[in-house]
Amino acid sequence: MDRRELLKASAAVVGFSMTGLPAFAQGASAAVRRAMPLDQADSFIAFGRDGTVTVFSGKVDLGTGHRVAMRQMVGEELGTPMHRIELIEGDTGLTPNQGPTAGSTGVMRGGVELRQAAATMREGLVALAADRLKKPADALTLEDGVVSASDGTRVTVGELASAGPLNLKMNPKAPLKKPAQYKFVGQPLPRPDIPAKVTGRFEYVHDVKLPGMLHARIVRPPAVGAKVVGVDEASVGKLPGVRVVRMNDFVAVLSPDEWAAIRAQRELKVQWSDSAPLIGSSDVADWARRGPFVAEETIVNKGDAARIAAMAGAQKVSATYFWPIQSHASMGPSCAVADVKPEGATIWSASQATHRLVNACAAVLDMPRDKVRVIYADGAGCYGTNGHDDATAEAAMLSKAAGAPVRVQWSREEELGWDPKGPPQLLAFEATLTPQGRIDAWHTDMWLPRATANLEWIPLVSPLAAGLKQPQGQAVGLVSQNGDPPYGTGAIKVDVHWLGPAPLRPSNIRAPGKVGNGFAVESFTDELAAEAKMDPIAFRLQALENPRGREVIERLAKLMQWQPRPSPGRTVNRRIATGRGMAYMHYKHNETFVAVGMEVQVDRASGELRVARVACAHDCGLMINPDAVRAQVEGNILQTLSRTLLEETQFDRSRVTNVTWADYPILRFTEVPRIDVDLIQRLDQPPLGAGEAAASAVPAALGNALFDATGVRAREVPFTRQKLRALLA
Repeated sequence: MDRRELLKASAAVVGFSMTGLPAFAQGASAAVRRAMPLDQADSFIAFGRDGTVTVFSGKVDLGTGHRVAMRQMVGEELGTPMHRIELIEGDTGLTPNQGPTAGSTGVMRGGVELRQAAATMREGLVALAADRLKKPADALTLEDGVVSASDGTRVTVGELASAGPLNLKMNPKAPLKKPAQYKFVGQPLPRPDIPAKVTGRFEYVHDVKLPGMLHARIVRPPAVGAKVVGVDEASVGKLPGVRVVRMNDFVAVLSPDEWAAIRAQRELKVQWSDSAPLIGSSDVADWARRGPFVAEETIVNKGDAARIAAMAGAQKVSATYFWPIQSHASMGPSCAVADVKPEGATIWSASQATHRLVNACAAVLDMPRDKVRVIYADGAGCYGTNGHDDATAEAAMLSKAAGAPVRVQWSREEELGWDPKGPPQLLAFEATLTPQGRIDAWHTDMWLPRATANLEWIPLVSPLAAGLKQPQGQAVGLVSQNGDPPYGTGAIKVDVHWLGPAPLRPSNIRAPGKVGNGFAVESFTDELAAEAKMDPIAFRLQALENPRGREVIERLAKLMQWQPRPSPGRTVNRRIATGRGMAYMHYKHNETFVAVGMEVQVDRASGELRVARVACAHDCGLMINPDAVRAQVEGNILQTLSRTLLEETQFDRSRVTNVTWADYPILRFTEVPRIDVDLIQRLDQPPLGAGEAAASAVPAALGNALFDATGVRAREVPFTRQKLRALLA
């Protein structure tokens, strides 16, 4: 069955319909197909006989509003309203490989590809209609599934597409609708998934059920790297239907009854070897300083190099900042379902990279990749590679071993203890000022774990324990970006001391590297403003040329009713001190512009830091759906407030030690501050992405507000009450 036959058979409802409910069963009925070329418009869009449109997106909705935004972009070019567009996302058997949904590229690249495919399709359909109707193409319009001329002659899209695929090559020059013609783009249309999610009817990957499905749990070792010495299967012999699976140092239990599998996970007696390969979380910053290093690199070297050299003997400002290892801390557990048969495997996963995951699953199954199909299904929010990929590989391994469909679900302890972590970052700065209070020379030293080039996928825990083939290396994301300030200076140099393997298995976590780098760079910028005895906003604007950057800062100042003055303020000696701070980021130096401000209260005696208000001015170019962008900005702010105030993975020589919400706390609803967001719509500009940028300005804005209130600078995250009490003593 090919995609066209599938559409005929199922009225196109194979993915995520506008009813708000995914249709897992129909999706599984389609056969695995070979990859669809990215230079073919038919890879992205198909038409039903009734004129409905089906969009095939390799990018997925991780809770970002992608589902409505993609429809808006395609619907705009085809003149098709949202309720006549179905969306299939992340199904490797049906969608083209557009790469992982990462780096804030879902709309910026994935959506732009879909829109261009739609424009190509519109051009092709009008040409077909012109030939059929014997009319010039420029006399025809396409609207709601019908191509028509002013004299009333018409032909439907269903009639034009009835003979089969249009087989249109992507035309990168196919004209897009102009802003004055927009009907859907730029509108705050409602997300189709929200009603089902808020009423509890939505089906997540956790809800996938297959006939004969077994529930599995993984029996984790008590220490990283521990080996299995022995397994007493009789210890769970009384539990109904429980089966033990062992592959070298990988141990799992399965049962048709989920509760029996959970009990077996707890009660199975496994003897493990001792293991203590870790350095301990208290030693991470020292580890970063001492190495060993795998490479040295200068990534920025601009301006008058003599000014950098002259800092050695000059009066300068210097400081060191540290960002710790953090968990993804997804609020729900990772989960996956696999049905592996000799002729092929079908796997349901919440991975942000289903096409890449095909390679990992094919490897653990020792199966050709064209026999493996991964279908995206919503899971717990991740914003990076959390435990989804691990759980998926585990389900595949166990389904093959059991000869039956298998569902794997992680626990809270597994999620915090075994998910790949956001890597640590250490940054040191030196800078000098001109007599007029401008930055003269700036030097950054960065100590960062280095990503392995061309790593096929992140090495997965259970396949490694089972002795299955895995790639060698690590993934950390683009962690060195935004290590230099966006302001004009006499000279800037950024050196990176690249470290080898991180203390815990790393992966990309939301806005990888940019959150830690933004914290350090914008906090140090604030230190320079204080040294110059200048207002923090005035200090930045005097050396910022980019007009869009200046606009977000100026809008933030207006939003906060900012009164210019140097920091700290006048309350530094009060028990309850109040202050305000801000930070500015030009994300990756070539994407979204964002300025974040905070108002805080600090109890000097207890160390309690309360965020009273967050303000944000945000320019991500063209906003396809402003409501979805606003939700992304708010989510970025709250998640990063949590990371800044509370989150740090603790571990000893053997294991992660904070594996519950009690000892790895995240922001609570009662701690959510007032949030004011000023979104800048630019209909004539390309979209730049909203999934990450606002996160990168949050920590420095908070640290700068803390300094404004108390005169104390916090250079290490998280800003826990205990740390602040010590700083303020």
